[in-house]
Amino acid sequence: MPMDNKRERYDTVTSTVSGEIIEKRSRFIATAFHVESEDEANAVIADMKKKYWDARHNCYAFIVGIDNELSRFSDDGEPGGTAGRPILEVLKNRALTNTLVVVTRYFGGVLLGTGGLVRAYTDATVAALDEGISSGSLKTMCLMKIVRITTDYNLSGKVQYLLSNEESAVIRDINYEADVVFDVAIPVGEADMLVNRITDVTNAKATITQGETDYFPLTK
Repeated sequence: MPMDNKRERYDTVTSTVSGEIIEKRSRFIATAFHVESEDEANAVIADMKKKYWDARHNCYAFIVGIDNELSRFSDDGEPGGTAGRPILEVLKNRALTNTLVVVTRYFGGVLLGTGGLVRAYTDATVAALDEGISSGSLKTMCLMKIVRITTDYNLSGKVQYLLSNEESAVIRDINYEADVVFDVAIPVGEADMLVNRITDVTNAKATITQGETDYFPLTK
């Protein structure tokens, strides 16, 4: 897919987070992971089944691909449609991709019924993803271009002030050498405007080059 046609933003879990609920003595442990392929997701699922080998069920769902190209789910022995599908629906409702959620159930001796299972797996998944929001692990990834700005020390303060006040510009690195070199990630559609602002504030004395395009967290 050409870079110009790529989706500009998507939401994902960037690091592992978990949440837990108790429902009629059954323990539901939901763990969310960042994954970027089906093979990676399957490897994580296998690891979770080893970790929780003594649990009754390890149900899961995942979506991978910038445009949600692939999704899979499993009830892992629960009645059909009561576990994997509800987990997947939460991922879809949150508009998440490149995300896997495994919900481990330790059976508490009380049957929940189909409705109770759907609610429990849904609530456990929500608990993990809400923890992702609280911890900052759930992020918006943005298609950005790296812009390198090289300027002398006299102008570096003006450049840094402008970048710090540019809402969507993320300073990824600053090197203090013979000159000051800023590596900045900026949404692809705003790169030219940023170059123009830097050119204006430095009276065209800064050297500016536009480099690779990739997805980066949209955060300061």
